[in-house]
Amino acid sequence: MRRRDARVPGVRGQRGLALLVAIILVALGTMIAATIAYENAMTARRGIATQGFDQAILVAQGAEALAAYGLRQTVQSDNKQLYIGEGWDQPLGPIEIVPGVMLEAGLEDLQGRFNLNNLVQLDGTPDPVMVKAFTQLLALAGLEEKWTGYIIDWIDWNGTPSIPEGAEDSVYMGQTLPYRTANRYITSASELLALPGFGRDRYLKLAPYVTALPYGTQINVCTASGKVLDAFTGKSEYSGNPEELQKNREQAKGCFPLKADYQKSFDPKDWAGTGTPQTAPGVTTPTPFTPNPRGPQAPQGAQAQFVQTSQYFRLTSIVSIGSTEFNLYSLLYQDPNLQQVRPLQRSFTPD
Repeated sequence: MRRRDARVPGVRGQRGLALLVAIILVALGTMIAATIAYENAMTARRGIATQGFDQAILVAQGAEALAAYGLRQTVQSDNKQLYIGEGWDQPLGPIEIVPGVMLEAGLEDLQGRFNLNNLVQLDGTPDPVMVKAFTQLLALAGLEEKWTGYIIDWIDWNGTPSIPEGAEDSVYMGQTLPYRTANRYITSASELLALPGFGRDRYLKLAPYVTALPYGTQINVCTASGKVLDAFTGKSEYSGNPEELQKNREQAKGCFPLKADYQKSFDPKDWAGTGTPQTAPGVTTPTPFTPNPRGPQAPQGAQAQFVQTSQYFRLTSIVSIGSTEFNLYSLLYQDPNLQQVRPLQRSFTPD
């Protein structure tokens, strides 16, 4: 006897097709369900990340408020000097702000570094005192002296390369990705990486000693590193033994070295600015002293570059939420007249 379904042509083929359609529908449904579940999970994670980021920013802003309070207290107790060991430089934390949220913070005096913008005066000419000091700082950091001219050309607004070493648009336009010089004061020390051939290795050697602050910002001798101090004197009095400098500052219970003591390392004419400026690498021609931008009665020479107080600080805030870490770097300015501290810049990288 023949099978019953054999009497109807194509029944077995239709069953196979129906099974295939059913499998495809199930597969499509599974894919759609998986996609919806994935998108829901990612949306939830993005929401958590956004919430965590906002929370970290608020906590970091709280750290800014704490730093501002501490700096105001420091200035009120002693407005003549700001030195290492005074309390403002002590790190905070890690402390638990709320359950699961940890904060670490630390202040650094940026006026303890060499201000790159001071290499070029307001009239666009190199400052001979700063040029000489920066050239010596490069040598102390183990870098070639030619970079002085490169940085000057990056900042100044003329199109003439410095002699003996320098680079203007003609060099930068020949790069694989051509670009032009900034021709203005820099806003971040990381702009050094834009110099052709400078590279990350050189930057890491120099970065701890330089910063980018408004032109005319002076160096605090109380917090400057040994290399920065010796860059101006041409000696190895402080950089030769950093541990001894740190020990002396801890024992001094005040500013070390005092500006009056640091002055003794200079030739009196260089300190007072009454000598003839010496040409240094990076200066196109011998440059005479120009009128002091700080005012006609302000001091000249090397003495004009140093103080015992500070207004610019960098606050490093590290906020940990669960297994996620957020870093915020805040440039704080302490107004010496109003005794107020306010953030000028925030970034997620140190430079």
